[in-house]
Amino acid sequence: MKWNSSHKAAGQHVHQPGDKHAHAAGDGHNHTHGGIFGKNTELIFSLICGGLIGIGFGLSFIDGIPPLVSMIFYITAYFFGGYFTAKEAAQTIARGGFEIDFLMFVAAIGAAILGSWVEGALLLFLFSLGHALEHFAMEKARKSIAALTELAPKTALRKDGNGTNEVPIEALRKGDVIVVRPNTKIAADGVVVKGSSSVNQAPITGESIPVDKEPAPEGSFKIEETGKLDDKYRVFAGTINGNDLLEIQVSKEASDSTLSRLVQLVNEAQTQKSPTQQFTDRFERFFVPAVLILVVLLCFAFLVVDETFSTSFYRAMSVLVAASPCALAISTPSAVLSGVARAARAGVLIKGGRPLEDLGSLTAIAFDKTGTLTEGKPKLTKIMPLKTDVTEVQLLKIVVAVETLSDHPIAKAIVRDGKEKLGGEDLPAAHDMEAVLGKGIKAALGNDAIFAGNLALFESLDESKPSAEIVAVVRKAEQEGHTTMLIRRNQEYIGMIAVMDTPRAEAKGALEALQREGIRKMIMLTGDNQAVAEAIAAQTGITEARGGLLPEQKVEAVTQLAQQEGKVAMVGDGVNDAPAMARSTVGIAMGAAGSDVALETADIALMGDKLSLLPFAIGLSRHAKKIIQQNLIVSLGMVAILIPLTILGIATIGPAVVAHEGSTLIVVFNALRLLAYQGK
Repeated sequence: MKWNSSHKAAGQHVHQPGDKHAHAAGDGHNHTHGGIFGKNTELIFSLICGGLIGIGFGLSFIDGIPPLVSMIFYITAYFFGGYFTAKEAAQTIARGGFEIDFLMFVAAIGAAILGSWVEGALLLFLFSLGHALEHFAMEKARKSIAALTELAPKTALRKDGNGTNEVPIEALRKGDVIVVRPNTKIAADGVVVKGSSSVNQAPITGESIPVDKEPAPEGSFKIEETGKLDDKYRVFAGTINGNDLLEIQVSKEASDSTLSRLVQLVNEAQTQKSPTQQFTDRFERFFVPAVLILVVLLCFAFLVVDETFSTSFYRAMSVLVAASPCALAISTPSAVLSGVARAARAGVLIKGGRPLEDLGSLTAIAFDKTGTLTEGKPKLTKIMPLKTDVTEVQLLKIVVAVETLSDHPIAKAIVRDGKEKLGGEDLPAAHDMEAVLGKGIKAALGNDAIFAGNLALFESLDESKPSAEIVAVVRKAEQEGHTTMLIRRNQEYIGMIAVMDTPRAEAKGALEALQREGIRKMIMLTGDNQAVAEAIAAQTGITEARGGLLPEQKVEAVTQLAQQEGKVAMVGDGVNDAPAMARSTVGIAMGAAGSDVALETADIALMGDKLSLLPFAIGLSRHAKKIIQQNLIVSLGMVAILIPLTILGIATIGPAVVAHEGSTLIVVFNALRLLAYQGK
């Protein structure tokens, strides 16, 4: 994943508690692996190597075919399997270091010198295959920055004199006024100075319902202090205007916009390595030079031991083959591949080894609300008549008839769900609709004047204000997280309706399953208000809810949770979740509902958009982590046994190769057990 997956792009990670391990671009195996077959050349070379080994080995059993034919296939396999290994070994040496790449290459040469061509080619095949798949996964994640930067339009309509000119967003300066047409993306952070509209802020704040915007009173703000203004006056680059024209005074240049900060936050957490890979890196730093020194010394053992040079050289080559950590090299990739394949069959995309390992170590998870724990769209949740002579059906018909005239997103949700509840019943025809931005609407229905809106509408409308009892009913619904709408016919308050972004059907069960998997702490981070957050938390079983958060504040919350718990996952589906995902130990995106950025930035994607898959993924990860640990013990244990045996001459090249390849098979078959994982 990381979802990403130990696969984050270039840039230097800033250490924070709970961050993924830092690893500067260009370290380790971060080399170019393109070639004649494009960016997948290494993978194709590896598969060709494996095919040539199989053909050569098969031909060796056919009578009448000279051994030279099989030898030609093995030598060719050496080229394809060893090309990138030799290339990386040379680059490592040029930097003054040694890695397993170099040791594997030298071991393959040693095996060839001793006539063990099959064993040498197999070493190169398995090693190159693991590397190729690792680099293939890494390349996938480098699109996250590109996906973020594409959110904002490249140009803006800047007012100049009495007209407008289209200019690049980089040319915008603080104080410029831009014109934003209906249903287009907003090009810069700023303050509305003319026009009123509903703006979809979900790409930045994650709010489930578009926010009504209106002009800030003239002279009420300084351009340097727009952050203190009410949200109804402010807009963000990358958000989407509704159906009306807006004029916006730019408050931040393109390089400093909220969207640009998102890009920076994601970029800061782009370069990490798998925990096991970090261990093997540390191990090989000492192991590879030590083995090479030992092999050189053994070549000259005939000077101090009564034996021939050929005997000393043979022993040295036996040690070199025995010390080649082939099983170690594939112990993690084989388990990762099996785990990723098993997860994919269940509809979970895991982007590499680091998230697969880290997911099993989690004790805390942070969730976005909208589209993650909830459906991500408002639904009609309450129809409450306030007069005894008005039924639910009558109230609903009145509301749907009036709201049909409005193009506000909430109105559309009411009409959609209302018509579904009413079936095919005829609706009365309303007319003469007038909108009161941010408060509600007024329309005529027959001879009656119908008002529908929030409490603020009726507080300023006339002297016929709602009673204290009605206000209490509305306030109670709002505290439960509902967006309410009072309905007045002429002077009578006849009912209340409410909409709400409702929890996913599987959310509560999924969170209970996560607790059984050992997740101790689950918190919700959302841009919606605290009342809405707490209402959803109560319905889903979330242990803590934090509302009213911008992307930077979500990052701070994830960092704080990591300080408390050590490792933390972030589950989300929006662009606003991307920085928090990148800063978390494991970023998890809801698939079908997720934005491109969230999917690219995340380490794990629930492809079927099913939250219920998360407990399965964590259980699989924990099983995979155990298998990786077992594989490390087997691979390192075999090397620890074989090296002394070959030095003492107890084991020669034949037994060393058998034991060496035997440990490799054990590691592979152990890893394949993950394919049969069924969950709890």
